[in-house]
Amino acid sequence: MIRFGESAHGAPVSSLLVRAGVILEAPMSTEVANDSSEDHPAINAASQPLPVQNSARKRLEEGFEQTLFASRWLMAPMYAGLVLSLGCISILFLRELVESVPTMLMESSDEAILVVLSLIDLTLAGNLLLIVLFSGYENFVSKLNIEDGGDRPDWMGKVDFAGLKMKLVGSIVAISAIHLLKRFMEIGGGGEHSAVDERQLFWFTIIHLTFVISGVLLAIMDYLGNVSGGKH
Repeated sequence: MIRFGESAHGAPVSSLLVRAGVILEAPMSTEVANDSSEDHPAINAASQPLPVQNSARKRLEEGFEQTLFASRWLMAPMYAGLVLSLGCISILFLRELVESVPTMLMESSDEAILVVLSLIDLTLAGNLLLIVLFSGYENFVSKLNIEDGGDRPDWMGKVDFAGLKMKLVGSIVAISAIHLLKRFMEIGGGGEHSAVDERQLFWFTIIHLTFVISGVLLAIMDYLGNVSGGKH
């Protein structure tokens, strides 16, 4: 005989209802959690998938890098200015040549050598400008895509930053040597620059030796860098 308030197995009905309530409350709590997440957008934003956030950051990074890469064209006006400077040196060379040629045959050998050294000095300065112009543009701005017909110099496109440094130092040393040689030739020449200050000549020599030592040190550093790079 089953009493009121007991189940067929003899267990109280209240305990069965409590157990059933626990079972029924579990899915209800899940539905409440889902409703609360829909009512709060901040939770949805925080739960966005990581690939979406990474793609936005990657687009921002690529745009910034493209801007940095395009900033190299700010160097283009500087190289255009070097072209104008080369034109000015050419004009100075022609003026020196026109003024010196008519009187060169009537001058002494020392004075003629001084004129030639002046022309060589201007020529070396022009070569220095060309080295900086072509090598600097190709190394730091853009490649020169031109149809040269085989007339392109061999060193163009092959001089890196280390080679550019050595060529610059070599040109500066050569210009300094020509200038110092002109000063030595003026000693006892009887011209307007015959009275050369010994102190000034001393400092010209010191400056020239400084250029030479700097070139040697740069060559040694490049050699040591190549040797250490080859070992690794």
